[in-house]
Amino acid sequence: MKKTVRVVGAVIFDNQNRVLCALRSNTMSLPNLWEFPGGKVEKGEKEEETLVREIHEELGCTIQVHEKIEEVHYEYPQVIVNLLTYKATIIEGEPKAKEHAELRWVPLQDLKSLEWAPADIPTVDVLLANKVNI
Repeated sequence: MKKTVRVVGAVIFDNQNRVLCALRSNTMSLPNLWEFPGGKVEKGEKEEETLVREIHEELGCTIQVHEKIEEVHYEYPQVIVNLLTYKATIIEGEPKAKEHAELRWVPLQDLKSLEWAPADIPTVDVLLANKVNI
């Protein structure tokens, strides 16, 4: 039986309604695919707490977590990912790519121009369907 991993992703908006997208590096699983930054929920952690911690570790900035956008179950060959994405805003600091190959602020309408990790695609679809209050 495959292991299920619970992960969270931050859909971080700037004041021009662009979304912060992160390119997975060559050393990560699913290299060179785009994702919403975030990470694994540790035992006893709330999703929102994980997101604040992971963004601080990965991007070096502090975020405020808002409403949940999407919950996805995606079966990869090795593992099942349960991804919860949340709308977020940066309240302190400038995001820097510490683990990712690149960070890019992308206008909503251009999100589909990136090659996304499969588990992140349903969130992109929700964003493009204008189902999220920006």
